[in-house]
Amino acid sequence: MTDSARGIGWGWILAYGVVSLLLGIVAIFLPIPATFAATIVIGAYLIAAGLFSLLAGVFGKGHEGRGYAVIVGLLSLLGGLVMMFQPMVGAISLTLLLALFLIVRGVTDLAWGVRFRRGRGLMIALGVLNLLFAGYIIYSMPVAALALPGILLGFSFLLSGATWTMFALDHRGESLRLGE
Repeated sequence: MTDSARGIGWGWILAYGVVSLLLGIVAIFLPIPATFAATIVIGAYLIAAGLFSLLAGVFGKGHEGRGYAVIVGLLSLLGGLVMMFQPMVGAISLTLLLALFLIVRGVTDLAWGVRFRRGRGLMIALGVLNLLFAGYIIYSMPVAALALPGILLGFSFLLSGATWTMFALDHRGESLRLGE
């Protein structure tokens, strides 16, 4: 990275960190609405993706993946409708998906944390906490499916927001040191 590129864009990184912090706080204090909001958003996404996949399968003449697109479209539609109209089932499904997400994110955070020069400890801590959160979700199933996804997403957003806010301030410091 050239010296002139260092420090550029720190405000966007800071905004991302602050928004993540705020979303985390809201989700922690309103975990059931956060769980249902996430369930509904994911349900809407699955419905939209399912419709487009289905349309691609029906109208994508001559493409060898038409059957696949129709099957994926129908499965996405079904999953989305369940999440939208059976929110408890959707919350349990979301809880299991959240555990998987946190496992992948935790492993990724650990891998990147080892590579970072600055913020290494925070990134590694974030990875370990995400893995612990995933383990707790799996341990507490299905009883805590309503509130737990909202709480854990909140803490994940909160820690992520703190980490990226610190990265932004460090990035801004580089800009100030270079006199930009």
